Amino acid sequence: MNILIVGSGAREHAIAKVLCRTSPDALIFCYGNSHNPGIRQLASQYLCADLQDLDRIAQSAQAWKIEMAIIGPEAPLEQGLADRLTQIGIATVGPTRDLARIESSKSFTRHLLQQYQIPGSPLFRFFHNMNGAAAFLQELGEHHYVIKADGLMGGKGVKVAGDHLHSITDALAFCQELTDAGLPFLIEEKLEGQEFSLLCFTDGNCLIPMPLVQDHKRAFEQDKGPNTGGMGSYSCADHSLPFLKPGDLQSAMAINQQVLQALQTECRQRYKGILYSSFMATRDGVKLIEYNARFGDPEAINILSLFDQDFAALCWAISQGSLTDEHVRFKALATVCKYAVPMGYPDLSLKNIPLDVSAIQNPDCLYYAAVNEQEGQLIATGSRTIAVLGQASTLAEAEKLAEAEISRIEGEFFYRRDIGSADLIKQRIDHMKRLRQESAAHA
Repeated sequence: MNILIVGSGAREHAIAKVLCRTSPDALIFCYGNSHNPGIRQLASQYLCADLQDLDRIAQSAQAWKIEMAIIGPEAPLEQGLADRLTQIGIATVGPTRDLARIESSKSFTRHLLQQYQIPGSPLFRFFHNMNGAAAFLQELGEHHYVIKADGLMGGKGVKVAGDHLHSITDALAFCQELTDAGLPFLIEEKLEGQEFSLLCFTDGNCLIPMPLVQDHKRAFEQDKGPNTGGMGSYSCADHSLPFLKPGDLQSAMAINQQVLQALQTECRQRYKGILYSSFMATRDGVKLIEYNARFGDPEAINILSLFDQDFAALCWAISQGSLTDEHVRFKALATVCKYAVPMGYPDLSLKNIPLDVSAIQNPDCLYYAAVNEQEGQLIATGSRTIAVLGQASTLAEAEKLAEAEISRIEGEFFYRRDIGSADLIKQRIDHMKRLRQESAAHA
């Protein structure tokens, strides 16, 4: 089967790798916006062009005789690439433009949950301008709000009271900034707890969970600094996370099932692709932070490295509406993924700097992201550069492998040493234990 991967980051490198490993008869074609050296090695054909040019993507797919497409990034989904490819007879893994609003519009998601009486939302209000923003911030309280731009912002459109915003004045200035940029926004109640990523395969009817992952959005160790696209992530061999109770996954899946049904009712279409939900375990149970309409990056790296069935067959079943549990199996191993990023990331990243991975002992652990190859030299273009994955029977062992390899990368980069570490995970377990004890005491 000729399979098109749209996108050329580490997430798409992970997709290409899992196809090569589990579906040896698949021929991979890539339409991306950078010369990813990892995908280049695996692809039969590779075109580097504009990801917003849907006509060119469709023309390339027809020229390459593509039978199935897997859409990696969010922007082409928002533009309606899945609609376009489906119209020309190409089976597609990725929701239509209408359904992709679950990611591209945070207000659409909140109002969907409200309209269909689905639990899990924090208190929120939606704003087109500054009218009423100050009053709602005061209602929530000085340190109890989150402000979110209502649109695709690459994981960087959210500011949190106490972390990024230190007063109501700061909050109003950020709201004004968004208003001036023509962006509507949401103000939400700040949740306290631990975040976790629950990704599901779905054909619009069947919904199958993947191993749970915890991402690390903050740039610096101990969860300090600005938000990023994700500095790394880990998953456990039992496919849960150490701070969760069994009921937390059940609650999250129940919300996802209701949302999937609501989407079908609302949009009159079946959602075929990846439904990625970001939840927070709180003292009051599981709450929904947001949805994404595709694989997460870095979560895809953890998850797809564990996938242990024919990935092309799974994707075909999703596109054809014939998904069953038999299409999905994961290895019982732990994973730790760490990202090397340029000095100054995310706000003042060094750009176009050399990347040297010659000392890496296991090249298969590398996932290339914002990397170009020029005359045999790897160049980091300025965003998250390269992810390193450790995989082992225990989390401690996986972390040790990831740490050993990422420390061998040479260049002007930094990474978070604490991702997957025993100390950080203990802090998160203790945090949830304290919140649950407080909840029990007030009950």
